[in-house]
Amino acid sequence: MTKTLQTLILLVFIVNAAIAQDTVKQQRFNFHFQQTVITQSKTGFSADYSGTNSLSPLKESATSLTTTLFGGARLWKGAQAFFNPEMSGGAGLSKTLGVAGFPNGETFRVGAAEPKIYIARLYLTQNFEWGKDKDTLTDDQNQLAGLKSKRYFSLTAGKFGMADYFDGNSFSHDPRTQFMNWSLMSNGAWDYPANTRGYVIGLYAELGQPTWTLRFAYTMITTTANGAIWDERIGKANSQTLEYEKRYAINGNKGAFRILGFANNGKMGDYRAALALSPTNPVVDTTQQYGRHKFGFGINAEQNLSKDFGVFAKASYNDGKTETWFFTEIDRSISFGGVLNGRSWKRKNDEIGLAFVGNGISQPHRDYLAAGGYGFIIGDGKLNYGTEMLAEFYYKLDAFQQKFFITPDYQFIINPAYNKDRGPVNVFSIRAHIEF
Repeated sequence: MTKTLQTLILLVFIVNAAIAQDTVKQQRFNFHFQQTVITQSKTGFSADYSGTNSLSPLKESATSLTTTLFGGARLWKGAQAFFNPEMSGGAGLSKTLGVAGFPNGETFRVGAAEPKIYIARLYLTQNFEWGKDKDTLTDDQNQLAGLKSKRYFSLTAGKFGMADYFDGNSFSHDPRTQFMNWSLMSNGAWDYPANTRGYVIGLYAELGQPTWTLRFAYTMITTTANGAIWDERIGKANSQTLEYEKRYAINGNKGAFRILGFANNGKMGDYRAALALSPTNPVVDTTQQYGRHKFGFGINAEQNLSKDFGVFAKASYNDGKTETWFFTEIDRSISFGGVLNGRSWKRKNDEIGLAFVGNGISQPHRDYLAAGGYGFIIGDGKLNYGTEMLAEFYYKLDAFQQKFFITPDYQFIINPAYNKDRGPVNVFSIRAHIEF
């Protein structure tokens, strides 16, 4: 651990202690910290051939690291500002290539493994409230303690992550504390707007009621797929996301479902157009032009069956005509699973998770890959198509009073990158996560 990081951690402890007395009412400031280290290893597997973007069939290991500081401040009535500097480094297996449902949700598709510091989030939220029913908010990451009306309208502007607001799920959403696979942290076919680090610049609006919430975001997009530079032609290059969430209870057990729709617009390539230009080894980027679109939807449900056990299911789709621009090369996805709390064996902060995923791509996307085309994450030079299927199992162990967790994890992947001629793949992981 560097001296700079040690100093930052100490600063967080001091500031939190200094403002602890303020959290009883409307907290004015808060500071939090998280660090997540994931080491993954896979055994060798059978592969009839490999291409530029293939998962290596050889045995290998890789480690990723993310460190985040969370700062929040209450400015005036209803207004809050948040600032998150972040450092990330390391790499994913095979340079984060070769699997659409990649096994490490903390790995970014960047060229260098050296740690980099950047601004993850910097945004301002203005909240307008009415009604007497209140929720009590606790002191947390990007959340100030205090009372909040159950009836409100809020506006947010700045840099944030789409997963901060959309496609939430109590059991399958956060790769730092839950399932690690990309297609379990978000609906796989939701090509959500983000830069290479996973964050976006835009506007977000939320209308909240006691049993439902409506969300909408209008955001920028990058100039290239999996890029870092924002396209300033906002009228032609943008993304809109709309989600409705309904909350309820069955026999006293909480549940929720969410319906999400999205439309991405920009200078994108078209798979069919690329094949028409070059039936062999097509390059989708050569067909990029403004006026291209990608649209899709996602359904996301969760249900507690008891105080210790909950289940979830997700399904998502996009039209799959234009190239994947942000997230990963999945055009159809379905997932389901469950999480069991360790209370019954006297480990109330431990949990066990088990989930299954099936990912697919559109016919134009299949034809493009089969002809030797490449996306930004998959491409074996040819393709014997099959649904990419995976299972993930983890045990999260509370090692130190809800502050430090150790999580062994296993993932089994069939048909990586939709190719029956490769795999199956066994991935073993160990995750260390600390937060305060």
